Amino acid sequence: MSEHWPSWGREWLGEIVPVFQVLLIVLVALLLQRLARRVMRRLGEHNVPAEMLTIGRRISAFLIYGAALLLVLERLGVSASVLWAAFTGFAAVAAVAFFAVWSVLSNLFCSVLIFATRPFRLYDRIEVLENGEKLGLKGRVIDINLIYTTLQEDGADDGQPGPTLQIPNSLFFQRAVRRFRPGG
Repeated sequence: MSEHWPSWGREWLGEIVPVFQVLLIVLVALLLQRLARRVMRRLGEHNVPAEMLTIGRRISAFLIYGAALLLVLERLGVSASVLWAAFTGFAAVAAVAFFAVWSVLSNLFCSVLIFATRPFRLYDRIEVLENGEKLGLKGRVIDINLIYTTLQEDGADDGQPGPTLQIPNSLFFQRAVRRFRPGG
């Protein structure tokens, strides 16, 4: 069929066909998403909870547009195996990085919660209880930073200050904390 085309048309045929295929993929995706919204709207008329409809809309949009994106990339010459290798490689690196910084991020977030909720303040005497039967870590709060809270344990009878304990901030949200009031 291409032999009946003018020479300039044959040159552009290899470029025009993928463009039309991409446009067709996008059009079909938009129509499918519109159909999915209509189905969700009809389900809403039959007393389906709004939360379920929202989840259904989001999942359908993700699946339809994700499939359309993969089809468009395939039409543009990107191999599915290359995409899969890139995605799994990125996911593996992201997972390792997430687990590597999890404890630091947890302590940072818990320090923000300590400053916001104020379960104890600087110079309060507190005890972090291990469980109901065991004594916990006890002392006076002398520093609260982004990672640790530092407690000064009671000293010996000679009046010297006791050793200091650095407790990760996340521990205060995993254990019960007893706060001693001044003069109490």
